[in-house]
Amino acid sequence: MPESDLAKRTVLVVDDYDDNRLMLKKILQKRGFMVIEAVNGEEAIATAQRDHPDLILMDINLPLLDGFIATRYIRQQQELVNIPIVAITAYGSKKSREVAMAAGCNEYLEKPIDFAQIDLLLERFLPKDQTPAPAKSTNGTPEH
Repeated sequence: MPESDLAKRTVLVVDDYDDNRLMLKKILQKRGFMVIEAVNGEEAIATAQRDHPDLILMDINLPLLDGFIATRYIRQQQELVNIPIVAITAYGSKKSREVAMAAGCNEYLEKPIDFAQIDLLLERFLPKDQTPAPAKSTNGTPEH
C-alpha cells in the first residue's frame, strides 16, 4: 500500500441500510477519506476495536445493539474513548439528541443528511491541516 494511503484518515460508517452506507461512503471517499462499514451495533463495536477509526458516523436505530448502547460501550474502551462519534438519526426530537449526547456522542445529525453539514462535521472533527504523525522507531527518529 502506498504511503499516502496509509496517511488517510478512516471513517467508520454504521448504518443497517445499504443505501445510506453507500451514500455516505461515496461522499467521504470523494473527500479523500478511507471508509469502513458496519451494519449493526455489535459490528460497530468490533470494527472500532479492530480498526481504531478517526471518526464514527453512528446510526441510532440499529439491529442487535442500538447506536446508543454501541456508543456507550465504545466510550468505555480506553483506546477508543477519544474517537469522535456523530449520531445520525431520523428521530429529530430533543430527547433523542439528549440521549445521544449522554451516551457519549460528540454531535447529532438528523436524516435526511445535508451534505453541507457533513462537510462542517468533517472540518470540525478531522481538519485538513491535521495529519497523522509519522511513526517513531525505538531510537526516536521517524520511520520511513
